[in-house]
Amino acid sequence: MIISRTPYRISFFGGGTDYPAWYRRHGGAVLASTIDKYCYLTCRYLPPFFEHRLRIVYSKIESCHNIEQVEHPAVREILRYLKIDRGLEIHHDGDLPARSGMGSSSAFTVGLLHAMYALQGQMPGKQQLAKESIHIEQDRLEETVGSQDQVCAAYGGLNHITFLPNGEISVRPVTLSRQRISELSSHLMLFYTGIKRTASNIAQSYVQDLHTRKRQLRIMKDLVEESLSILSSGQDLIHFGELLHEAWQAKRSLSAQVSNSEVDDLYSQAQAAGAIGGKLTGAGGGGFLLLFVPPEKQSAVKAQLNQLIHVPFEFEFAGSQIIFFDQGTDYSAEEKARDNQPIEAFRELIPNS
Repeated sequence: MIISRTPYRISFFGGGTDYPAWYRRHGGAVLASTIDKYCYLTCRYLPPFFEHRLRIVYSKIESCHNIEQVEHPAVREILRYLKIDRGLEIHHDGDLPARSGMGSSSAFTVGLLHAMYALQGQMPGKQQLAKESIHIEQDRLEETVGSQDQVCAAYGGLNHITFLPNGEISVRPVTLSRQRISELSSHLMLFYTGIKRTASNIAQSYVQDLHTRKRQLRIMKDLVEESLSILSSGQDLIHFGELLHEAWQAKRSLSAQVSNSEVDDLYSQAQAAGAIGGKLTGAGGGGFLLLFVPPEKQSAVKAQLNQLIHVPFEFEFAGSQIIFFDQGTDYSAEEKARDNQPIEAFRELIPNS
């Protein structure tokens, strides 16, 4: 049995420039960090005593005889990609809800890929996990998603990620003192709006025509460098919050679906209570609202947004990890034989059957 733990992320600046349709022509960059909220995936080879060969447990429970019957797209495609031909049981648990703008879909893809490699006795590196997860989501599943979420989930940490026109991706950890990291963290608040949406649906409203939004995307890319300058130079972090507000205004102008009246109202309430800036953490439309709030104003913001769930968090720096490994019993020979015999032939393997 294998258990992988893969972090969710918050994106500060540059979101939108990580879509291949943009960075393959113009280059892109993001500043993002993973946090101590995780996607857990428990995987094991299924003993040969069951009528089903695949069992996948998430918000649904699937019991299937073959890969083609699997409904969960990422599970199905990863099993195909790795040419898995044995029975499997996969359980998913997450600290945060799906479709909430925290990179949950990519954390699932990275975590499952990591777990399946580990189950086969392989140890993929972070770069391999990121690149193969991007390939699965963008090329094999043909989803309208960017490339930052997979990189964040695989690597972990606070990173300056650069996307080059040749397709290469550079990941540079942002090296700050522990005190500066703590100061930044102390100014951030995360709230769950309760509005669920599918990121790829929101992204489709602007990704298909990115060349008409050059001004906004160039502003968003430039803000990455400006924010890094603020963090590294010791400037007052209030300027970081002001940049978040500027970036959110640029992102809202990408598409009418990025925000809505409910989100705009929540954001205005937060500003009135003392928030300097903020943004929705993903493609837009709903999910989590990240706010930059001076510590002395945070009680007022919480009171103003008391209808929302406040989610305290810290940065994390490990990325996707295998946190449990147990080889268990190897039923591979019996499982291969099971394909040609009725299950009754294996009753003798089960004590007191």
